[in-house]
Amino acid sequence: MTRGGQGLARVAVVVRAGAAPLWWLGVVAAGIGLLVPGLTGRRIGVLAGAALFVVATAVVACARRGRYTALARSAARAGRHDVLQDRAVSTRNWRRGHRWWLLLAFLAAVGGAFAVPAAGGMLLAGCAAGLWLKAAWIGRLERAREVLLWVRVDWLRGGGRPAGKTVRAFRSTGIAAGDAAPGGSRRRTPALV
Repeated sequence: MTRGGQGLARVAVVVRAGAAPLWWLGVVAAGIGLLVPGLTGRRIGVLAGAALFVVATAVVACARRGRYTALARSAARAGRHDVLQDRAVSTRNWRRGHRWWLLLAFLAAVGGAFAVPAAGGMLLAGCAAGLWLKAAWIGRLERAREVLLWVRVDWLRGGGRPAGKTVRAFRSTGIAAGDAAPGGSRRRTPALV
């Protein structure tokens, strides 16, 4: 970075960075949970897990949408000297910063299977589905405004929440910037710059 430029990470990429590990940890924890009869029995555990999956998906997908919208509305244009972080780097940084939380969530889901089989794993999977839905919603917001939304990397330290208290503003670029499509997924074809 030179001349006062900032490192910028894609908002949608950071949002969806935890979805894949949460999904797979949830699926494994639910599978392990089905091997244990638990206190409530498998049938009640799976029904409770299904309810938790739906609730977690809705809560995570809808949480802080007003804040995201307000930050997107007031996004300033990224400067010439700002450095756009690659999708893989943003994802790796988020996962590295949250690895212990992911491990604790997995262990809690597996431990909870002895009381309510599969419910904890389905809760984790619901959180993952909610993150994917939120990233897709951000992608629709980006397409509607014909911009990509970015957040300063230094504001993501200590939690990696792109709409957290430490984040004061988003930056925006043209729709072709970076290596991720609107919504944070991999770009299918190379962007024309």
